[in-house]
Order: sequence, then structure tokens, then C-alpha cells
Amino acid sequence: MTLGELVERLGGKLLQGSPQLEIENVSSCEQAGHESLVFAGTTAAAAEALSSGAGAIVLAPGMAASSSEGVCAVEAEQPRLWFARAAKLLSPAPAATGVHSSAVVAEGVQLGENVTVGAGAVVEEQVSIGAWSRIEAGAVIGRGVRIGAHCRIYPRVTIYPGTTLGDRVVVHAGVVLGADGFGYVRDAATGAYTQFPQRGTLLIEDDVEIGANSTIDRGALKQTRIGRGTKIDNLVHVGHNCEIGEDVILVALTGISGSSTVGRGAVIAGQVGIGDHVHIGPGVILGGQAGVLSGKTLTNEGLKPGTVLWGTPARPLKQVLREMAVLARLAKRKSAKDGGE
Repeated sequence: MTLGELVERLGGKLLQGSPQLEIENVSSCEQAGHESLVFAGTTAAAAEALSSGAGAIVLAPGMAASSSEGVCAVEAEQPRLWFARAAKLLSPAPAATGVHSSAVVAEGVQLGENVTVGAGAVVEEQVSIGAWSRIEAGAVIGRGVRIGAHCRIYPRVTIYPGTTLGDRVVVHAGVVLGADGFGYVRDAATGAYTQFPQRGTLLIEDDVEIGANSTIDRGALKQTRIGRGTKIDNLVHVGHNCEIGEDVILVALTGISGSSTVGRGAVIAGQVGIGDHVHIGPGVILGGQAGVLSGKTLTNEGLKPGTVLWGTPARPLKQVLREMAVLARLAKRKSAKDGGE
């Protein structure tokens, strides 16, 4: 794809150089060649990029004066985002290869145009798979599952019955979607546990990406829902009946207990633990290893934009640091007093 075609598709302004330059890949500055595109969001990064062997650089506004001859330069409001979108355009999806001879596809399955089903995959009855979607080797697609167009289901994914995926959903290796939630009723007389019915469904909306070995449970009697555009890291667990809003980030090793909600645009960092029936408001940021106790509600009300909540129970980071400083001073005074006796 030429640089001019990228600008036409992604916007921005070609400051200098030929729009006919063929761009074959995106690259780091260290590995860039004449056919490579690199990006710079700061003046220091621009200097490094310009001294590399890259053929083209995408820059933040106002850096035009630092560009040098021989390098094609594109100005974009968000150069990192422009670069990421260019990478997608330069890495098209693999060609469709149809249904592998070793795949097991039940009668009556609806396969859209150019669907790929890989070696050893199993697709059960009444499944529907949209155009250009890929089911990779060893994946298991349960009875009645619906998968939209341009989805990619990586190897060894298991999708239980009652699950629906929208368009352009990416599910990485080892993910389990729609398993029973962890819901049991205890007999007060004997102490024995009986599973509460897990008969609900799971909806994954458009443009969601789910990292390797993550698990999302179906609803108990209703629906678990993952909102459009949400990105889930590896090794994340979402319990039954949860409602995750649009454009949420869930980072590795986070666990969300049943019947909790997370509002649009929230960022949940690594190893965060969220109890059941918790409500996380839109835009809330939970720092790594934060804990939210069952039944609590967290919002940004009264807080500055971008405030990070941390600790257990989660509260503004500055407050936690002040509390820790006070405890440290008290401990120091106690130690000094004990030493003086």
C-alpha cells in the first residue's frame, strides 16, 4: 500500500515526500527499513525516528520543522493511533481456506461466505457463522452458537451453547465462553451444596477482543453481556450476570464476581478483585491489585478526571498514600518509644 493511500484512508496531512512510496510494514526505529513506517509523539521520539532508516514517519502536529529531507512525513493529531490503524491496513486477514477435511461440522450449520473452519474444529448443530469469520484448529463451537462476520476464533477456544458473538470479535487461544457460573445453594441442615440453575445466555458485542485463557460465564437466569469495543487481557474472569459496558479495559488476572456492572470507558488494571453485586461507574480507573468489596458502588463523582482508585477497599490513590505515610510515621514513633524504654 502506498503512503498516499494510507493518508487517504486514515486522514492526516502529507507534509513532505512522495505519496507513491510503498509502505510494506510498520516497525520500531531500530528495525526500520526504507519500506517501513514509524511514529513519533514527542520531539525526542521524532529525532530518533528521523535518524532511523525508515522511509516514512507519522508525527504529531507542530513537528514539521524537525523533519529532514529524504524522509516522508505525515502529520496526524494522534500519531500513535494513526500508526496502529495503518498496521491493521498493512496486515490483512489470512485468505479463507474453507472447511478442513478433519473438521466436524454438523448438518444444517449456516456458514457465511468465505468462512474458514480449521483442522480438528467441532461445530455443533444449529450454529451460524458470519462471512469471513475464522474458526481455528481444535476450537469447539457449541449447539446454537451465533458468530458474526469477520470474527477470529483462535485454536482451542470453547464456546458453550447460549453464546452469541457480534461482528469483528477476536477470541484468543484457550478462552472459554458461556460456561456455568459459580452459583450454589447451601442446605442449612446438612451443609451440602446444590447448583443454582445456570440457564442464561452470554452476549459478546461487536469489536470485542478477549485475551488467551480468559473465561466469561453465562448468566444464571438472565444474560451476561460484554459491551461493544471492550478489550479483555489474558487470564481474566467475568462471572455470571455481569454487565460490562462499551470500551472498557480489563487487564490480566482481574476477577469480576457475579451480578456486577462496569460502566463505559472504565479501566480495570491487573489483578483487581471485584466482589459480587458491585457497580463500577463510567470512566472509573482501578489501579493494579485494587479490591472492591461486595455490594459497593464506585463512581468518579467529586473526583478529578483521571483519578486512580487503589487499595482495598478501593479509594483515591492520593488518599491511600497519605494514609500509608501516617501509618509509617506512627510505626516509627512507636519503634522509637519502645527502644527508649
